[in-house]
Amino acid sequence: MMKLDEFDNDKVPKDEMQDVALSHEDQINLHSKKLQDDLQTMGMKIQVHEDNIRFLKTLKDKLVDSIIDLQVILDKHHASNTPKIENKDGSDTQSEDEPSYQKGILQQENTAASILCHSKTNPKMLASDPTLSDDVLGVVAELGHVEDKNLSSLLSEYLGTETMLAIVCKTYNGVKSLEKYDTEGCINETSGLHGFGTSLGKTLEGRFNVIALETLRSYSGEFVANDPQRRLHIPKPRLPNGDCPAGFLGYAVNMIDIDRTHLFFLTASGYGLRETLFYSLFFCLQIYKTRTEMLQAVPCITDGALSLDGGIIKRSGLFCLGNRGDTKVTFSKTSIDLSLPDQYMESERQMKEMKWKEEKMLEDMRREQVLLDTLKLNFEKKKAEFVQFLAEAAARPQTPVGETSR
Repeated sequence: MMKLDEFDNDKVPKDEMQDVALSHEDQINLHSKKLQDDLQTMGMKIQVHEDNIRFLKTLKDKLVDSIIDLQVILDKHHASNTPKIENKDGSDTQSEDEPSYQKGILQQENTAASILCHSKTNPKMLASDPTLSDDVLGVVAELGHVEDKNLSSLLSEYLGTETMLAIVCKTYNGVKSLEKYDTEGCINETSGLHGFGTSLGKTLEGRFNVIALETLRSYSGEFVANDPQRRLHIPKPRLPNGDCPAGFLGYAVNMIDIDRTHLFFLTASGYGLRETLFYSLFFCLQIYKTRTEMLQAVPCITDGALSLDGGIIKRSGLFCLGNRGDTKVTFSKTSIDLSLPDQYMESERQMKEMKWKEEKMLEDMRREQVLLDTLKLNFEKKKAEFVQFLAEAAARPQTPVGETSR
């Protein structure tokens, strides 16, 4: 901070030494004006950022209203297309039979996945931990469907039970909400999933896997055109002679049907479940009709392969041999028509775009707020410097008239 004692001719800033004959009073006035100009400039910048925040907030509020209105339309569509079953008393109910994947999960007693599935039937329990209920999407096994039962079993065997039972969160905040620790680093048994288990009369045993979508390496390529399921446009494998291997059926990541509930889910970075979760689980895992055809395609297999008759290559050079065992948890069979009306697809597209815009607006607002806070802090510092400068100027003895010419 510059003080009045520094205003000797040899210490005056270069931008204020345009005239070496300036008196001390002129130098003081010049520096005072510079401080005032700086404050005025900073004040104008503060006003700009405040206006930007107000503008972004207005846009965000309008966008949120539009999202709510569109969600009502989509919810009505979901309600009108939910399969009905008849109760014993002849009345209809909107709930389907318990899915096979859910039965498999619930049978894994005292696992994190089982406790999570049980807790979903208790809204009051979920409401007790908003971060957990909002950030946790579900278990891997329930987030996708497979048309062919045999393929479902193969994919589940490839992933393994631990991965099929892994809990999927949107962000790392969801991971933290599932398990908390005391000051000594020990698990707090009364919070997170452990607390849910206690409330259900169950004890969470052993370790469990959790996947945070925001931390995954996402697929960044193109998508299959006009595909409601947004399958990934991955080039077919090629043998050294340039031909596509015989018996190649496709990539595992594209043979998963995303549930309607999560079909248009997006991370904050704009990626869906297929290009995050399922791409990270399968990458370019290839599917073949027979083991023989799969083995003939080994030269172009990089991320592993499966054959419908039970062959498994985990990755290049790692072959799984022996008999197939019982798969405890599998993806459920696709049992509904996943083709959606054009109007519904357009509404979902709009919803996806609006949610993405909302996330970007929130990011812009946070950035503007940081800039605003920094400017306000610097403004207060500059104002304090100006006040101190004025105080020192007022306390300095005035030079008598005519004395400056001696």
